[in-house]
Order: sequence, then structure tokens, then C-alpha cells
Amino acid sequence: MKYQRVRGMQDLLPEDQPYWAHVEKACHDLAGRYGFERLEAPVLESTDLFVRGVGDATDIVSKEMYSFVDKGEDALTLRPEFTAGVMRAYIENGMGSRPQPQKLYSFGPIFRRERPAKGRYRQFYQFNAEVIGTPDALADLEIMQIAHGLYSRLGFTNLVFQLNSTGDPECKPRFIQALRDYFTPLMDRLAPLDRERLAKNPLRVLDTKERETLPLLADAPRFVDYLNAACAEHFAELRAYLDDAGIRYEINHRLVRGLDYYTKTVFELWGEGLGAQGALCGGGRYDGLIEALGGAPTPGVGFATGIERIIMSMRELGVQPAPLPRPDVFIAHLGPAAKRVAVQLAAQLRAEGTGVRVAFGARSLKAQMKDADRAGCALALLIGDDEVRDGTVTARDLAHSEQATLARADAAGWIRAHLP
Repeated sequence: MKYQRVRGMQDLLPEDQPYWAHVEKACHDLAGRYGFERLEAPVLESTDLFVRGVGDATDIVSKEMYSFVDKGEDALTLRPEFTAGVMRAYIENGMGSRPQPQKLYSFGPIFRRERPAKGRYRQFYQFNAEVIGTPDALADLEIMQIAHGLYSRLGFTNLVFQLNSTGDPECKPRFIQALRDYFTPLMDRLAPLDRERLAKNPLRVLDTKERETLPLLADAPRFVDYLNAACAEHFAELRAYLDDAGIRYEINHRLVRGLDYYTKTVFELWGEGLGAQGALCGGGRYDGLIEALGGAPTPGVGFATGIERIIMSMRELGVQPAPLPRPDVFIAHLGPAAKRVAVQLAAQLRAEGTGVRVAFGARSLKAQMKDADRAGCALALLIGDDEVRDGTVTARDLAHSEQATLARADAAGWIRAHLP
């Protein structure tokens, strides 16, 4: 039997790793610059956490989660998003008693059984950032600045936020009723999927891709017309901060995002990548989520972005990350005694902080030096019977074809002198 990857999964090969290291470092650097601390929640959580936290009418919960009952009869799910698990950790670990707000970020794998497509996998990685414990619109701005800063740093251009406010539990029901009132007389013109959405989760009709429904959205109610005074003030304050920061944005009355927990701010960052203008990442505010999960009323705001899509776009845009660090020194050996000395010398040099590759096997010197060249090593140390007898090594600078014989104890100093 020939085994293959499970459908929708991917192998991250050595040639992929410079991109991953480059993007992950950018995520960690930006999070640290804004004062965020890393939190890693488990990959496995209770299924009910996502049902309650994300919403049973969402596509994620109803169609895409990897859920199962384990041998202890516990209903478990591989996390399909970060935020619900981070909120569970916040509640369970008593993080509400710490100085507020808590600024947290996560980086790791997410699992959704979506239809595989270009840049879309069933196991994929996300960078996730959350500010928990303040209703201040400045927290919304910082989350958006991190998203904008990440993509700017990675070489994306023409960045602009799509922005909307989805209100709070006071004004949201009024808007949802207005949506139902607007679309009900048009029911026979709605796509079948949107008729189902109108019954279960009317907000999802606004972000439809169905051809029959799209013309009907032009005259649909707008959320901003149903905001109460507090939500309208919060939205105006955020827009003023964005204006002051010189960050481009557009009000998108159709933007609602696909998760039930969003309140007030929702956004997507658009920019050039993936061959066309498109959404790069998204997020928003979720002031009622911790309370819905059993905690005290606690506001929060956050965003997440997929790493695979970033890397695919970087490749299409021709962005080349720096190569990963690799050993600069190659030790070649001829004969069993020389090989033992090579192993001892490599251990000594590595302990002192030098990256070293030692030739495997017992091949010719020519074959070993080809390995040194393929590995990109700048320096080589050669050990044969004469070097074993005399306590020396033959040191060769591969870039400049310079060679010297020196005492084995002097090898580390010679290496330091010949490396940049």
C-alpha cells in the first residue's frame, strides 16, 4: 500500500521553512512590540465550547469541525479557531484577576473540514491576537494596527480595511428584524441557501456569494442606521483613530463576519496578493463571548490570519525570505581513526557555538567535499591519518581556496577568524 497525505493536509518541506520562520518571527516581533504575551491553549477542546462560543448555526460548527467521542465518552473537537479556547483559558485560569486588559496572542494549527482549494487546507496555521478586558476603541485600533503592520512588513501593498459595526445585544435584534422584514417579501427571489440563512442566521445573508441574492442587497438595511448611541460613539471613535493613524479604510455595510460572537467592530484587511485584490485577514469585537462561556461580563477584541495564505502570496509577489542559519563548517575524514577524531572535534566546536556538519560513511575525500559544497559550508576541516598522528587538522577556506595546517586546539580560533 502506498500511503499519501490525508486529503486537505500538507507537508511542510525544508525548502518551505525559510518562509515559515520569516512569517512567524514577524508575528512574534509585532506582538511583542505592542506588549502582547503568548498563550497556547490545547488543540483539543470540549465540543460544546465551540457550539456555544462560535454558534451552532455557523458553517464552522454545522459543517466543518473535526469532532469525535473519545474512549472516556467525552465529546471533543480539534480547534477550528483560536478565540473560544483563549476565552476558556482566560476564565479557567482566573486571568480576570490579573491587571486588565490582558493582551494575548497565539500561533499554531487550526482544523476545519473545508473543501480544499488553493491556499486552503484542512489543517492550517493561524496567528491570533486578542485584547481582553477593555471596551476602549483604542484596543480595536491596536488589533487592526498589528494586522496592518504584519502585512506591510511582509511586502503586501494597497492595504485597506473593510469596516463595519454590528452593534450590541440592544441594537442587533432590531437590525435582524429589519433584515427579515426586508427579505421576507423577496423570499421567492432569494437563493435557496439564503432562504435557509434568513431563517437560521439572517446576518449571513449580507455576505452571500449567491448570484440570485446579490442584486437584492443594494437596498437592504444598513447596520449603522440601527446603532444605539453607545455603539455609534464607539464606531466614530475608532474611525477617528484610524484617520489619525493614516490607515485606509472603507465602510462596508455588508460586512458581518461569519461567527456569532462578534459585536460592534468587525473588519477585514484587503490588499494585493493571491493574484487579485482580496481579503487577507479579519476580526472584530466580542464583548459578550466570555459571559456566554460562563465568565463575568468582559469585553474583548481580536483578529486572526492564516499563515499558508500569507506564504503563498509572498511567493506570488516574489518576496524572498532570508535563508535559515546552517552550519558553516564541514569536517571530512579519511579512515576509522580520523572519523573518531572528527566526531570529537565536532562535539567540541558545537559546544562552543559553531555549526558543524560531519561527513557520514567512509567515502572518498572528493565525494565528501561535494557534500560540503551542496550544504553551502564556507569552511572545511580535513582529518586523515597524518592529522591524527600529529594532532593537527587541515583547514580549508572553500570560498577563497586557501588552506593551512594547524594544531587541532587552534581550529576554533581559525574558524572565528575566517567567518564573517
